Amino acid sequence: MDRRDLARRLQPPPREVILRVVRAALEEDLAWGDATTDSLIPPELSCTGVLLAKAAGVVAGLPVAEAVFREVQPDIVFEAAVHDGTTVRPGDILARLQGPAAGLLRAERVALNFLQRLSGIATLTRRYVEAVQGTSARIVDTRKTTPGLRALEKYAVRAGGGQNHRFCLADGVLIKDNHIAALASAGVSLREAVARARQQTPHSLRVEVEITRLDQIEDALAGGADALLLDNMPPPMLREAVRLVAGRALTEASGGITLETVRAVAETGVDLISVGALTHSAPALDISLELEYHA
Repeated sequence: MDRRDLARRLQPPPREVILRVVRAALEEDLAWGDATTDSLIPPELSCTGVLLAKAAGVVAGLPVAEAVFREVQPDIVFEAAVHDGTTVRPGDILARLQGPAAGLLRAERVALNFLQRLSGIATLTRRYVEAVQGTSARIVDTRKTTPGLRALEKYAVRAGGGQNHRFCLADGVLIKDNHIAALASAGVSLREAVARARQQTPHSLRVEVEITRLDQIEDALAGGADALLLDNMPPPMLREAVRLVAGRALTEASGGITLETVRAVAETGVDLISVGALTHSAPALDISLELEYHA
């Protein structure tokens, strides 16, 4: 799917999910009203405006911004000029708005917070996706998301061309180092732990095991692992791990991977590269709301 197809087909989270997050944010910002707007802006003053990109990047969150404006003032007109997933340049118009000035001003900051945050995630994700272009590796996110915003932030990763890992703990078994250590203290081997998880988990759920040493690979596979999380391994070690797995399970590289190192990681032959920075460290994309007032 090319980027234009991505932008056209990208499905935002369900409306009820968006509204739940939007209402919580508005309750935080407008709990006791807007002292400035309430005291100075006459209700009959109307205006038009545009959401304007002030930096190059990938847009995500327009449906969320629209929900903010319309939740504050239902008669605000919001017309998106681009789709989420679209690459924009400074000066590009993202959306056009029209309505009561007071409503637009009350909604401005919350709408921009969502739009800038989600577009920043989409932009950083796109950079990682482009960095591994031509390899077989896919960029995926993690659960290192802002509490309460996971559905929106994982949507932004998709807008940038990345893919989603587990949404929540029920989405799959991931046996990590702390699980392995806890079970080892009870005399349960890695192979036994994986086999136990495989037996007690529905067949539709993937069983993945975190691997920190090459000598753990055969035990994990013998227990029935579907995927191996190769944690904090340098590229030569990753390449050897991929060779040892020999296609018997998915391989996922993880741990401290940056834009500078992701290409070398992808060239080892891993199937997936998970990057927590997509959601926990993406800088916001600079976007502004420019308004013109009409008496």
